[in-house]
Amino acid sequence: MYIRYPINSMKTIRSSKKMKKSLYLCYYHFNLLPMKKTVYTILALLFLSGPLFAQKKEVKKPIIEAKDKKGTKSFSLSKQSTSNTPKEKTVFQTDREWRAETDNRGDVAIIYGTMDRPGMTFEQRVQSWRDKGYSTHFMTGIAWGEYKDYFTGQWDGKKNHLREGQKTMQGDTIWHGRLIPYIVPTSDFIKYMEEKHIKRVIDAGISVIYLEEPEFWARAGYSDAFKDEWVKYYGFPWRPQHESPENTYLANKLKYHLYYNALKEVFTYAKKYGKSKGMDVKCYVPTHSLVNYSSWQIVSPEASLASLPCVDGYIAQVWTGTSREPTFYNGKKKERVFENAFLEYGSMQSMVAPTKRKIYFLTDPIEDRSKDWEDYKRNYQATFTAQLLFPMIADYEIMPWPDRIYTGLYNNPKTDKKERIPRYYSTQMQVMINALNEMPVSSNRVNGSHGIGVLMANSLMFQRFPEHTGYEDPMFSNFYGQTLPLIKRGIPVDIIHMENLQYANTWDGLKVLIMSYANMKPLSEKTHSYISKWVKNGGTLVYCGKDMDPYQGVMEWWNTGSLKYKTPSLHLFKQLGIANNPQTGKYHCGKGTIFVIREEPKDFVLNTGGDKVFFKTVKDAYENTVEPRQLTEKNDFYLERGPYIIAAVVDENTNSAPLIIKGSYIDLFDPTLPVVLQKSVNPGEQTFLYDLSKVTNVNKPQVLCGAARVYNELYQDNCYSFTVKSPINTTNVSRIYLPIEPIKVIVSDKSGAIIEAKNSWDKISKTCLLEFENSPEGIKVMIQMKK
Repeated sequence: MYIRYPINSMKTIRSSKKMKKSLYLCYYHFNLLPMKKTVYTILALLFLSGPLFAQKKEVKKPIIEAKDKKGTKSFSLSKQSTSNTPKEKTVFQTDREWRAETDNRGDVAIIYGTMDRPGMTFEQRVQSWRDKGYSTHFMTGIAWGEYKDYFTGQWDGKKNHLREGQKTMQGDTIWHGRLIPYIVPTSDFIKYMEEKHIKRVIDAGISVIYLEEPEFWARAGYSDAFKDEWVKYYGFPWRPQHESPENTYLANKLKYHLYYNALKEVFTYAKKYGKSKGMDVKCYVPTHSLVNYSSWQIVSPEASLASLPCVDGYIAQVWTGTSREPTFYNGKKKERVFENAFLEYGSMQSMVAPTKRKIYFLTDPIEDRSKDWEDYKRNYQATFTAQLLFPMIADYEIMPWPDRIYTGLYNNPKTDKKERIPRYYSTQMQVMINALNEMPVSSNRVNGSHGIGVLMANSLMFQRFPEHTGYEDPMFSNFYGQTLPLIKRGIPVDIIHMENLQYANTWDGLKVLIMSYANMKPLSEKTHSYISKWVKNGGTLVYCGKDMDPYQGVMEWWNTGSLKYKTPSLHLFKQLGIANNPQTGKYHCGKGTIFVIREEPKDFVLNTGGDKVFFKTVKDAYENTVEPRQLTEKNDFYLERGPYIIAAVVDENTNSAPLIIKGSYIDLFDPTLPVVLQKSVNPGEQTFLYDLSKVTNVNKPQVLCGAARVYNELYQDNCYSFTVKSPINTTNVSRIYLPIEPIKVIVSDKSGAIIEAKNSWDKISKTCLLEFENSPEGIKVMIQMKK
C-alpha cells in the first residue's frame, strides 16, 4: 500500500522557512550540498511525491547532538558512528569470504579454518570481512577439521597419523569427512595445531580464537593411539571398554582428560605467542551442552574448562538439531524442543555462572538434517525463545554457516520442491537476530517458583555406552526424569554443576537440590563435603535412585584406600549423618532436610503418571523448608527484558488454556510486524513481542524493529534519517516509532537513486510500517514529519 501526503502547492513550500530548513538538512544528510539549486528543486518534488517507506534498526544507540560551525544545533549524530570501541555482542561463523548474499550485519565474523581456497588465501578471506566493517575472530575444530596435511604426513613426514583417528570395537574409524577422522589428541596433533594453525591466525592479527567441539565418541576407544594414551595415563595395559563397567568408566575418564589437556595446551600456547606479539589473545570453546553430549553418547571436558585460566568462555551450541532429540515423558517418546532447549541453555549458563566467564548462546535458523522451511521456522522459534529466558546472558552467535542458510536449498512443504529460504522466513529471521543486537541484560526473572536445582556432573558422559548387566537408560531418561516433571509444570528449574560446587555463589538462591547417582558419579570426595555443609546450613536435598546401576562399584575414591563404601551415596549419607542405607522417607541433618526416593529417576518419565511421587516430594521439600513458600504450578514461562516480552506455553500439562497477553505490542514472530492489542499463546507455542508501552523518549523517532541493521541515525527539526544494511535478496520490513505523523519518506540506494517502498501509518501506536528490498551496500531513509 502506498500512502501519499499531499501539500497544497509548491508556493507553500517556498514560503515556509521551516520546510526549507528541513529540506536543507535532508540535503546535508545525503551529501547533496554541492548540487545546484535547480537540482534541489527536483529533489524537493521527489521528496513531496515519493512513497513513504523505511527499514529496520540494528544497533540502536542513543542520539547525541552536534553543532555546526556557528554553534547552532543543525543535526544529530549517532554515538555508534563516533565510537572507536568495537562491539562484539553478536557473532556468526563462516568458512567463506564476504558475499552480498550473507552480509547479515552481526558484529563479528568468525572465520572458520585456515585453509586457502582457489584464488584466495586465508588472510584474504579474513580481510574481505574486515573491509566490510566486521571484527574478525577465528574458529576451527579441535576434534576434527581440514587437517589432511597432518594425516597424510605432509606436515611432518610421518605417515601414520591416521592411526590417531577414533576407532570403534570393530576397528572402524569414526569419520567426520573424507580423510577427516575424529581425533585422538596426541602430543603430535597438539603441536600441529599450535604451529600450523594457531600461529598463522595470530600472525593474521586475530586475537580471539575458538576451538570447537572437543568430542570423543563413547563408542570409540580402540585405536592404537588411544591404547598408547591409556598406558601413559593409567600406567597399566589398555583394557577393552566393552568388557566391564569399570573399563568403560576408565576409558571415558581418559577421553575426558585428553581433550581437557589438548585445550589447555593449545590455548596456553595461543596466549603466550600472542603476548610475544603484543596481543591479548582470548580463547573460547564452542561446545554442545552436557545434556546433549550425554544424550548423544559423546565425552567432552565441559564444565571443568571454566576453571582453566586459559579459557575465557564458551559458545553454547544449542539449536534445533540438538534440542529436537526425542525424550520420554508420561510414558511417551517424542520431540520436546522448547523444553529440551531450556534445559540445554540452562546447563550451559550454569557452567559459567560462578566463574563469570563470557558465554555466547547460539541458535540456528536451520539444522544439519534436511527438513522443510516450516519445520525449521517452528523449531527455530522454540529454541530462540528458550535462549532469551536466561536474562543474564545477552551475547549471541546469531547463526552458523550463513551461506547454508541464505543460499541452501530445502523443501517447500507446500510444493515439496527444494528452494532457497522464503522471503517471509528470511525477513522474520533478520528481525529476530537484529533484536539480539539490542537485547539487554536484565535482572528480571522468568515467572514462577525459583530455587529448585538439579545436580549434573561431567561423569554423566561416562556411563552412556555400552550397556552392562542389562541396565538401560533409554533416551537419557534418568536425567529427564528429574527435570521434565518440573518444566512441564511451569517451574523454571536450575541446573547445578557438580564441578562448580566449590564456588560459594553456586549455592546462591538454591532452596532444593535434586540429585541421583543412577547416571553419574562424584569424581571427588569433596563433592559430598560441599553438599553436606549446604544441607546442615538449612538446604533441602532430594535424593532419587536405587543405586543399582552397574557403575556403582567401579574403581573410584569411595571404594579405594581407607574408604570401603559399596556405593557413593552411602558415603554421602554418612556425611549427612543419616541411616547407612536409608529407605524412602524424610530425614533431618542440622538445619536442613533430606528426602530419599528409592526409585530410579528414569521411571518418573518412562511410565504413564510415573512422576506423581517425585513431584509430590519436591513440592513438600519446597513448601516445608526453613523458609516456607508455595510451589506455583502453571503452564507458561514469561519474561520481560527491556521492551521485549518472551513467553512459551508448554503442552502435556493439566492446564490447556492459552496464555493471554494484553497491551500494545509488535509481534516479532510475524514477518509483517503487526501491532496487536492481545496475543494468545497456545500450548506448544511461543511468542516474542515488542512492548510499545516501553518506548523510551517519546519525543525521538526510532526504529523499533526490522529486518536490517540501522546506522548513522540523524534527527533535527522533524527530519529523521538513517542508513540500513542487510543481505541482498531479502526484504526489509520495519516498524518505526515517530512522535509526529510523517509527511514523506525518501528511500534511496547507495548511488542516491530513489527506490520503491511500501508504507502504512498506525495512528494509535504512532508507528510507521515500512517495506523495501535490502542491500548490504546501504539503503538511505529520510522521513519528514509534520510540524
